[in-house]
Amino acid sequence: MTPRRPPFPTAQGWLRWGLVAVPMITTMPRADAVAWVLIGITLVLSVPMPWIADLGARTSSAILSLAVIASTGALWVALPGSWATVAMFSTTFFVVLRQAPVPIVLAIVLDAALITVVWVARQDLWESALSTYAVLAVIVLMGLNRRTRNARVEQTELALARAQTASEEHARAAALAERARIARELHDVLAHSLAGLSLNLQGARLMLVRDGASPDAVAQIERAQKLASDGMAEARKAVAALREDAVPVERAIADLLAAYRLDSGARADLEVEGEPRELDAAVGTALVRAVQEALANTRKHAAHADVDVTLGYTAGSVTLTVTDRQGRRPPDAPAAGYGLRGMSERVALLDGHLDSGPGEDGWRIHLTVPA
Repeated sequence: MTPRRPPFPTAQGWLRWGLVAVPMITTMPRADAVAWVLIGITLVLSVPMPWIADLGARTSSAILSLAVIASTGALWVALPGSWATVAMFSTTFFVVLRQAPVPIVLAIVLDAALITVVWVARQDLWESALSTYAVLAVIVLMGLNRRTRNARVEQTELALARAQTASEEHARAAALAERARIARELHDVLAHSLAGLSLNLQGARLMLVRDGASPDAVAQIERAQKLASDGMAEARKAVAALREDAVPVERAIADLLAAYRLDSGARADLEVEGEPRELDAAVGTALVRAVQEALANTRKHAAHADVDVTLGYTAGSVTLTVTDRQGRRPPDAPAAGYGLRGMSERVALLDGHLDSGPGEDGWRIHLTVPA
């Protein structure tokens, strides 16, 4: 399995890195031996920052941010007049904005301790320390305000997505009700009428044969009877088609992923490769059930993990790959569960092939079935 490439850093990622790297560069002309060591440590710690700005409350991100606060704070203690405070306070802002409550509290306590150390070491007036504490308070309040705003935006987007889903379901239910009404009309009127016509034509043919009618007349009645029988069969097929709600496989899988996104808040994407085509009902059911089982396992063993689904159409077969992105290699399963066994049996009945197991950054399921 090929590991996923890290995404290109966002503008916020570059900003976060710049607010740490630039102050370090400006501090270099005044640096002594201790300051050079702290600058080097900080620059090394800042290297992953463009990529972790969007990871959210992850343990590695929190530890890295707290380490940057500690190193820049130590540099500020060594060089009190430097721009190290810019790096320290900007990193604190991003911790308040993105991290869990425990890292936020640790960052604030660490900042307050460093401010106190500088105040005691320089023996400044208490107003100087108070003003720095005030700056820290403003930074924290700004981060909390932005965090609350982001949460409101996410809740609004989630509500809109749920409203759209409800609207689509309502429209779909209305369409199904209309199709059911048309199916009833076809069954009760057209199909019954054609059945009666076929029986009457059968009786007429028997009467013509009994009375010794010409072969041409009997042949005409037989042709009419066949047309009535064919029409009745087509009417029954139309009723069955209207009663069934055949949903394309791509749409069914997309609906499952949309439900997963709403439940977990994680990313879940579907990529379709090749030209989609109509699949046999058994094949479509196997693909949809495979995605259902994979998402159920992800919810159980790797909650809130991102999910990538690839549906590929090739000549004579269709492939499905479901991968959850846990950010680590999961342990090997001691034995296949009932869900995976059922999936494997369903694929085997279609003369297909199923592979499942841990990959570099999550669990992967890949199946191929003739189609």
